[in-house]
Amino acid sequence: MKYQVEYTSHAVRQLKKMDRKIAALILSYIEEKLVDCNDPKSYGKALKGNHQGEWSYRVGDYRILANIDDYNVIIIIIETGHRSAIY
Repeated sequence: MKYQVEYTSHAVRQLKKMDRKIAALILSYIEEKLVDCNDPKSYGKALKGNHQGEWSYRVGDYRILANIDDYNVIIIIIETGHRSAIY
């Protein structure tokens, strides 16, 4: 099973507001690690509390929050941002 990646409109707006270098770093991480991967959970960390059911991927000081839909084999990028503001 190869997972596909989709972005919410909120995540796209956040990426557009970021510094181009940081946004490129995050997008390259997503392309290299998550697009067409067999097990996206091996790269991330399951979240607890208010974000239960979501997964976090670490890219330096930035985080990518995503939902993983195993039934439809899709990773939905919910939010991206600096670690101090993302949670």
